[in-house]
Amino acid sequence: MIESYEFGSIVINGKKYTKDLMIFPEKIFDNWWRKEGHMLNVEDLREILKQKTKPEILVVGTGYYGIMKISLEVNEVLKSQAIELIAQPTKEACQTFNKLLGTNKRVVGAFHLTC
Repeated sequence: MIESYEFGSIVINGKKYTKDLMIFPEKIFDNWWRKEGHMLNVEDLREILKQKTKPEILVVGTGYYGIMKISLEVNEVLKSQAIELIAQPTKEACQTFNKLLGTNKRVVGAFHLTC
């Protein structure tokens, strides 16, 4: 569960992270690096797409100000794999992610912490 978020940092289960990250049900993949800082491309989601059990929902935090954009190819690939995409500024995405944890769907989060 995400306990708090502010520009540049996020607290999950009592631990503070200061780099972009992905949250899986079984692990946190910190130090998530993207090809282009403010554009989400398919290759940036390789950790998610290579999972044996794919998420049903991917929540993407697009940054404090929502600056990170999502390529059309990402939308197409996720749709082809029946993964619902929810993209919001990171503060909102954190709230959405926490709400979805209460459902019985497999949820993964990918959060850009700045911009």
